[in-house]
Amino acid sequence: MELDRGLGFMRDGLHRVALDLGLLDGWRRWAAAFFAGALSVLALAPVHILPVLFLTFPILVWLLDGLTRPGTHLTRRQLIRASAAIGWWFGFGYFLFGLYWIGFAFMVEAEKFALLMPFAVVVLPAGLALFVAGATMLARLFWFEGYARLVVLALSWVMFEWLRGHIFTGFPWNLIGESLVSSLYLMQWSALIGPYGLSFVTVLAMSAPAAFDLRQDHSADLWSQWRAPATAFLCLALMWGGGLARIALAAPETEPDAETSILRLVQPNVPQTMKWKPESRMAVLGEFLRLSSQPSETLPTGLTAKSIVIWPESALSIFLAREPFVLSGISRILPDGATLMTGSVRGEPAPEGPPDRLQYFYNSFYTVNSDGQIVATYDKSHLVPFGEYLPYHRWLEKIGLRKLTQIQGSFDEGPGPQTLTVADVPSFSPLICYEIIFPGNVISPRERPYWIVNVTNDAWFGPSSGPYQHLDQARLRAVEQGLPVARSANTGVSALIDPYGRIVASLPLNSEGIIDVALPPRLEPTPYARFGDWILAVLLMLSAAGVALLQRR
Repeated sequence: MELDRGLGFMRDGLHRVALDLGLLDGWRRWAAAFFAGALSVLALAPVHILPVLFLTFPILVWLLDGLTRPGTHLTRRQLIRASAAIGWWFGFGYFLFGLYWIGFAFMVEAEKFALLMPFAVVVLPAGLALFVAGATMLARLFWFEGYARLVVLALSWVMFEWLRGHIFTGFPWNLIGESLVSSLYLMQWSALIGPYGLSFVTVLAMSAPAAFDLRQDHSADLWSQWRAPATAFLCLALMWGGGLARIALAAPETEPDAETSILRLVQPNVPQTMKWKPESRMAVLGEFLRLSSQPSETLPTGLTAKSIVIWPESALSIFLAREPFVLSGISRILPDGATLMTGSVRGEPAPEGPPDRLQYFYNSFYTVNSDGQIVATYDKSHLVPFGEYLPYHRWLEKIGLRKLTQIQGSFDEGPGPQTLTVADVPSFSPLICYEIIFPGNVISPRERPYWIVNVTNDAWFGPSSGPYQHLDQARLRAVEQGLPVARSANTGVSALIDPYGRIVASLPLNSEGIIDVALPPRLEPTPYARFGDWILAVLLMLSAAGVALLQRR
């Protein structure tokens, strides 16, 4: 009896909130959507307050419900425009507060780029919000009653998130499913359904309170009304339990032996304003050599033959392959058999041009052996628009536009994900910075590596949430592929992540230091590694078919 009374009280309270939101109109409706989107960011890194989505997604649903409340008579065109506007304001709030850290990059050279900061910080979220607008518009065209409309919203949301991650070079940053990284157990499901599948589950579960449809008679049987949200919460609990079981059944950690590679992640914490100054080059090089060669608690006598030293993206502001003096210095700190991996800018002359005139530039990754020889090279393939390349740069530079990196013109693209194999090093897939955010496109489809190495420079974004969001995406890639990820960042967060997404060791943001840690073993290929988003596609088709069948009945 007391339970019935409590559930009835909660149901009536939800109905009152739904009715109040449904009655909003004009700017109040857009303000509520914007507020809900902005508040949703709290579910992401570094705050990770996942339950906030139980508030914000029902708000979105009830605002969409209000478009057809009793007394309203919108034409189909008006309904489409109004539902798109609600989604746009929700998305604008979400991306504006979720990507505010982009503005920090424009302050590194404030005298050149500060005036562009407000433009970039507002225009990018406004553009990304169009994908949310498309999702709510499509969902509202197939808006059913009760829980079915939540399934429709989840379907359309994931479709447009997938589009956001693929068209116009793609930008799958802050997918709503990344909020589940706050739970080690829930994130395990990305090994099966991937990050877009996590988004589908997130929207379904977090919007469950909105199963109470303000357009339905809320005096109906109490338990039948609670059935849908109770089922959603039960599924979420079962997913949590499944993730717990996966971690519990994981093979126990083994002590490293003489054949285990020992990684040294180097985090120099060089300020971005200092990094590219010519007078700072020798000091920065000296700092890298000092950190790379010093003893540690794990290696009290210093580096060994099994050591793999990893420096961050563009560690030195030089063309490393054209600096034999620097390569010689690296060889002096590496014992025989040890290896160094580092990001570096690479320049190449034109095939028919003079060798000292560089015409092609790459954001590259080098592997250097203990003799100071570059034995493997990888060129970044997924470049950052307006950061590493300027579209139509020859024309745009004439009117004063510049990209943020220091090389004039634009970087050239590499061939895509590769598996590199060098002596005494387990095969690996190098990823430079931003490339780690693209699920399903982080390793070569032809040869599966033993591990992933991600070098990055998040110093551009200062003490913001950007580096933490970037780290969460690296954790998801580890779970999806069943591979350990070694992440070396200039100012942090550097970390070694095991194939279950657990952080084995890390260095805090904006600190200097090194990590010496054994490379964990990889897992067998996960279902997501084998089939990619095809499992998600089947899940979406079954969900759509189920909704259609229920509505026909």
